Amino acid sequence: MEFHHVSVMLEETVQGVVTDPAGTYVDCTLGGGGHSHRITELLAPEGRLIGLDQDEAAIKAASERLADASCRVDIVHSNFRHLEKVLHDLGIEQVDGVVFDLGVSSHQIDTAERGFSYMQDAPLDMRMDPEASLSAYEVVNTYSQEELARIFHDYGEERWGKRIAEFIVKERETAPIKTTGELVEVICKAVPKAVRRAATGHPAKRIFQAIRIEVNDELGILENAFKTAVKFLKPGGHLAIITFHSLEDRIAKQTLKELARGCICPPELPVCTCNHKPEIKLLGKPRQATKEELRDNSRSKSAKLRIAVKLG
Repeated sequence: MEFHHVSVMLEETVQGVVTDPAGTYVDCTLGGGGHSHRITELLAPEGRLIGLDQDEAAIKAASERLADASCRVDIVHSNFRHLEKVLHDLGIEQVDGVVFDLGVSSHQIDTAERGFSYMQDAPLDMRMDPEASLSAYEVVNTYSQEELARIFHDYGEERWGKRIAEFIVKERETAPIKTTGELVEVICKAVPKAVRRAATGHPAKRIFQAIRIEVNDELGILENAFKTAVKFLKPGGHLAIITFHSLEDRIAKQTLKELARGCICPPELPVCTCNHKPEIKLLGKPRQATKEELRDNSRSKSAKLRIAVKLG
């Protein structure tokens, strides 16, 4: 299947990050190369683009898409949790801009055999890195009822999480739950019919999100990755973060707020003694997709774009 992914808020992101055509930029979530390709179009031959992704399909697709770039391009098969090591290995001390386009790609959702979608029957997988050891199958079939209920609550914010966990554990006593279709059936049994009829979304949506986040440790790596990106930014360099759900957006918001904070003295002190300086400045309020983009790409509906600049 051809790698297809429509980059959300493409121009707003790239124009907000690229400040020097001769600079070095990092796309921490390379995907099909949408943001990266647009960045390279704005760079001079002496510019440099570094793209990271843990998905081999994304690496292949992006390599082909960026083959005609006039600037230097380095594509690295790695998770952005290893951003510091990647940059050290490339001999890079500072960069001019960093992009994070979080969440699952359109290609991963649309490729049925990857097991990300509750709309298509496929083996339970959900690994963004197909070589990773933990898959959705292990989560669904080996986690305790309490562990399942916790991730459904924490990562899915699902009000019926405890009941769904109970039904999953009961179902797997007979036989393992092997496919997304089987899991959807269990979820639908657990959620009362009246609730399903009144709901605006699919009853499995939040559960699949929660399992996917658990499998890929999507939230656990964010704060440190954002701070690492800021650490490597040059003064005046820009950081762009696109989030797609409230959990990752909350982490982005809180981390950037912390990095933008000046004095950290206790509020009861009349005079600042900490001399703590803010590392970044937030550039405006979070941006959302335009009406035109929402019409053309429904997956941009929940997206939020935050941009910050590194202070000197």
